[in-house]
Amino acid sequence: MTYVVTDNCIQCKFTDCVAVCPVNCFYEGPNFLVINPDECIDCDACVPVCPAKAIYNEDDLPDDKRLFLQINEELSRVWPQITDQKDPLPDAAKWDGVADKLKHLIRTTPES
Repeated sequence: MTYVVTDNCIQCKFTDCVAVCPVNCFYEGPNFLVINPDECIDCDACVPVCPAKAIYNEDDLPDDKRLFLQINEELSRVWPQITDQKDPLPDAAKWDGVADKLKHLIRTTPES
């Protein structure tokens, strides 16, 4: 079992979750964070601190967000690990809660 970052993190990228993660299982892309499912220890520390309410326990993922399990696994293999809290993206407040954000996900590596 793992925790999964879902679509409401896209274009927001709050990193409060990174600050509380005891095992550094978060990875950072240009406009999204993901959790490496092999590193997550299911501690639940990230869920209550996520301002965007974008993190779910794998067992509690709504059906329309199940694809994010695969997205987290895939992108955590290519994106760099993030271990320190950073400022959210400049327009994070504007994007928080916007529906249908998957089309805005940038999958490239930050260096690309």
